[in-house]
Amino acid sequence: MPQTRPGSAGHTAPLGRVVFITAAAAMGGFLFGYDSSVINGAVEAVRDRFDVGSALLAQVIAAALIGSAIGAAIAGRIADRIGRIPVMRLAAVLFTVSAVGSALPFALWDLALWRVLGGIAIGMASVIGPAYIAEVSPPAYRGRLASFQQGAIVLGIAVSQLVNWGILTVADGDQRGTLAGLEAWQWMLGIMVIPAVAYFLLSFRIPESPRFLISAGRESEARRVLAGVEGERTDLDQRVDEIETAMRSEHRSSFRDLLGGRFGLLPIVWVGIGLSVFQQLVGINVVFYYSSTLWQSVGVDPSSSFFYSFTTSIVNIVGTVIAMVFVDRIGRKPLALIGSVGMTLSLAAVAWAFSYKTGSGEDVSLPDAQGVVALVGAHTFTLFFALSWGVVVWVLLGEIFPNRIRAAALGVAASAQWVANWAITASFPSLSEWNLSVTYIVYTVFALLSIPFILLWVRETKGKALEEMG
Repeated sequence: MPQTRPGSAGHTAPLGRVVFITAAAAMGGFLFGYDSSVINGAVEAVRDRFDVGSALLAQVIAAALIGSAIGAAIAGRIADRIGRIPVMRLAAVLFTVSAVGSALPFALWDLALWRVLGGIAIGMASVIGPAYIAEVSPPAYRGRLASFQQGAIVLGIAVSQLVNWGILTVADGDQRGTLAGLEAWQWMLGIMVIPAVAYFLLSFRIPESPRFLISAGRESEARRVLAGVEGERTDLDQRVDEIETAMRSEHRSSFRDLLGGRFGLLPIVWVGIGLSVFQQLVGINVVFYYSSTLWQSVGVDPSSSFFYSFTTSIVNIVGTVIAMVFVDRIGRKPLALIGSVGMTLSLAAVAWAFSYKTGSGEDVSLPDAQGVVALVGAHTFTLFFALSWGVVVWVLLGEIFPNRIRAAALGVAASAQWVANWAITASFPSLSEWNLSVTYIVYTVFALLSIPFILLWVRETKGKALEEMG
């Protein structure tokens, strides 16, 4: 007999089955994290292989973000037309093709193209995973199951860095070292085929969303899925009626609904945009995309730099777990403020340490004391980000908007986040080449400015119903 727990309205739900379905869907989140950060291990090798400068290299690294914006924009509409599971399979195919193409490029332009395809898959996974999990989860533990997606993302980041470090170790610390006919960096990018194929195969073991089935007139299938995830004792007629009623009453918000206020958009929409932009402008994706390059630029050997990238990703997981534990206990605003203060101090310490960088080219170094400060500061920054803004922003974006504009406002806020992400990712190589310490001072200033932003404009949403967000 399947393990059961209290479900909706006092009924029972087969917890093991629900967890398996959620974990399978969250593989998209794992690939989201993996594909986003695996490029970290290939940056310097790509620079050397194709003999490109920092500005052009940055565009190749950031190309995935263009695809991500496209994928996020189209995933919802495609899912409403053909279903959630087919979109997962399409994303898995794109992840697979991107991995193979990125591992076997014949020029820089086609590497950028494969990165865009991978980005489209990332964007799709970022939308379809949370939507599907919300639609199949029993109400009693929807919140806990929804956290699987974020957990899978940070796990994917960590595994990508562990794989990169392992491959580099086998290649004797040479990112262009040859292994079975391919260079080490090619293996780093290509090995993503394994989780991508696993995601594709797992999609055949999980059911279609009951919400989509009902919208497509396939009520008998929807009933079977609801019985499977919420338990045989669930009143299936009542659940189908609830879903149909909710779908009929939904207001499809548009960009026009967001207009108003002194600056074109409603004030709450600007708050959402501010949350998204600050989350990126503190420079967190420099850690995920460039940390190996960053450490090598201050004299750390490649093997150690890859190991530090891995340890940073472990810290990211720890911080994410802390956020999940405390976001409902102490509230969104206090957690965000703690993170902002911690990030400001950590980034300031890193900027100070990098100001002691000496030498040029491959002959660069930091004094021992400053090297320790930089290493500790970078890990501390990641910890404070993960336990606050990494999770809190997504929680707030799901809660702060009134029902009538939520969907459209979320779309605008998410788009702002991709744009800010692209700006940081594309600018870092050139900025760091110019002055690494000043670059981190810029990130410090944004972290500092996020404190008054939270205090003055962000409302606490802990314990409030979505209907209260007027």
